[in-house]
Amino acid sequence: MKQSSQHTHPYYDVIIIGSGGAGLTLALSLPEHYQVAVLAKSHLQDASTYFAQGGVAAVLDQDDSIQQHIDDTMIAGGHLCHLDAVKFTVEGGQDAVDFLLKQGVKFTLDEQENLHLTREGGHSQRRIIHAADATGKAISTTLVERAKEKSNIQLFENIVAIDVITTKKSQLAHHENRAIGVYALNENTGEVETFLAPFTALACGGAMKAYLYTSNPDIATGDGIAMAWRAGCRVSNMEFNQFHPTCLYHPQARSFLITEAMRGEGAYLRLPETGERFMLHFDERAELAPRDVVARAIDYEMKRLGLRHVWLDITHQPEDFVKEHFPTLYARLLELGIDITQEMIPVVPAAHYTCGGVVVNQFSQTDIAGLYAIGETSSTGLHGANRMASNSLLECFVYGMSAAKHIQSEFQHAPRFEDVKAWDASQVEHPDEDVVILQNWDELRTSMWNYVGIVRTTKRLERALHRIEMLKKEIEEYYQGYKVSKNLIELRNLVLVSEMIVRCAMQRQESRGLHYTLDYPQTSAEIRDTILTPPDFLVSQPLVNG
Repeated sequence: MKQSSQHTHPYYDVIIIGSGGAGLTLALSLPEHYQVAVLAKSHLQDASTYFAQGGVAAVLDQDDSIQQHIDDTMIAGGHLCHLDAVKFTVEGGQDAVDFLLKQGVKFTLDEQENLHLTREGGHSQRRIIHAADATGKAISTTLVERAKEKSNIQLFENIVAIDVITTKKSQLAHHENRAIGVYALNENTGEVETFLAPFTALACGGAMKAYLYTSNPDIATGDGIAMAWRAGCRVSNMEFNQFHPTCLYHPQARSFLITEAMRGEGAYLRLPETGERFMLHFDERAELAPRDVVARAIDYEMKRLGLRHVWLDITHQPEDFVKEHFPTLYARLLELGIDITQEMIPVVPAAHYTCGGVVVNQFSQTDIAGLYAIGETSSTGLHGANRMASNSLLECFVYGMSAAKHIQSEFQHAPRFEDVKAWDASQVEHPDEDVVILQNWDELRTSMWNYVGIVRTTKRLERALHRIEMLKKEIEEYYQGYKVSKNLIELRNLVLVSEMIVRCAMQRQESRGLHYTLDYPQTSAEIRDTILTPPDFLVSQPLVNG
């Protein structure tokens, strides 16, 4: 890092916003003479990666094949997946695993000391490598440790990115619009700082805090997607919001996820009154059907019978088996008074994963030169209409490494802009009505949950859009007049991303994958992405599968 010649802004080679699996993979894959800044909104490990219980999908078994993994992904994604992106990701599986092992991630081994493979919904083979039932924690902890060891990587905590700085916005003469850094609120000082670099990567996670009930950590407020949009990037397929079927229903643990691997290892879903297994009525794969099928089935039964939850039951498996396969879950639920070897677990669906995002190519490039989007922030074409379990972590590593390669190839030719205006807060006031932000936050998330949930209708979407447009206007006025805070920045991003979700959903007049509407219950013969282009919200383009 060096100081800008014109100002005192810190200047780097690469700025990475986000400290999860995608961001740290990029940081660790860059040459060690590059000066890299990693900006974490909260603590370094407060990222969705840390909370991932499942694992990393990769073809490692002799009975498995690249083609089977591709086929499973295409089927789970409602055939909306881009075949070239699926192939690129799946073929990168071995390199991703090698990268993680090289960093020192300790995965669970079988009796022969090989990587133990489990199976999750949508997969035809066992191909999920894992660290018991806390894979994300093992990966996140290890990558943070490796990053801390690198003298060229500077790690920042409590830095809230506000907006990408571009040559166009800064009125700097250049033949193309280019990302040159980011404005960010330093919560440690309360001041907005300017970070500059020829390359900026958005690895900020997804946007599922838009919903009232979510498995996501508090950081998942769609920051990267909103910042990319305001910079001028296209956004795609935001209507596909994955609801995890099995989030713990408990007053003391509203965001606690029950891993899909539990159903992979034989757990049943049952109705509370009768104990009946109901998934067999919805899909021949029963509990191993893809997440959208399972979530819709649970939602249907809860609405039909007026239930607050259904049961997840693994009590028929041997006690030692359960404790060995799910040690973290066993211990945590025991703390909450549930012995999963003897008792069933109350579960409900919760918003879990943003399948759409910022449109990128296989090098994680966005529409703006010098700006990359990786992981859940991006829309690579891998997930299509529904993410298959454990493909998301794989995507983080494959695309993090490919972004690093692309940055290296562009590095010598990238223009450097160091004379950039500092953030101007001279005309703003300190807010005296924080309650306004909390009220709008609650109203937004409740509207999204009630009107843009697992099952949708056109009328519900119209109601949601009406409320969102009013909230957006109010929030933007507030943003222009008052000193920025973390809550205000997040709310501004969430309301924008919520509008994207609704507008994409209104355009998709069919039911496919995670988007299920009572007004258009059939799947269309036409396969197309829903693409939003700034500033016009109503652009849709056909998809040609690779």
